[in-house]
Amino acid sequence: MKQKTIVTGVIGSDTHIVGNRILTMALEKAGFKVVSLGALTPAPDFVKAAVETDADAILVSSLYGQGELDCRGFRDLCVEAGLENILLYVGGNLVVGKRSWDETHKTYADMEFDRAAPPGTRIETVLDWLRRDFEAREHGNRRAIA
Repeated sequence: MKQKTIVTGVIGSDTHIVGNRILTMALEKAGFKVVSLGALTPAPDFVKAAVETDADAILVSSLYGQGELDCRGFRDLCVEAGLENILLYVGGNLVVGKRSWDETHKTYADMEFDRAAPPGTRIETVLDWLRRDFEAREHGNRRAIA
């Protein structure tokens, strides 16, 4: 079986990097090949890296509350680059102001992210989502249920 490749990074003008580094280390320990783009990464750079590395998933991180703006049109960029089936996750403090997680989750689901993770999501949860979503794709489904 081909080793899965995952592109990670911190989108937009966000500069937090510690959590992204911890995520990268956990993904590598779990057996994934990780292409870490670091902080201050524009959306097109994620897509370009995914194309260049034949990635299976993109994990976008944002903690400064502007993720909603930075992630608009992200799936469209993927489709335009021929990555219509790539797994797309986003996580962090994704919106400004007080909004329920259900509203925030719907915002990112409407932008066609496969998964959205609120602040405090454990790495074990992300690893479980990846395992189940990759398995679901082997059976012709977009992602695992729930």
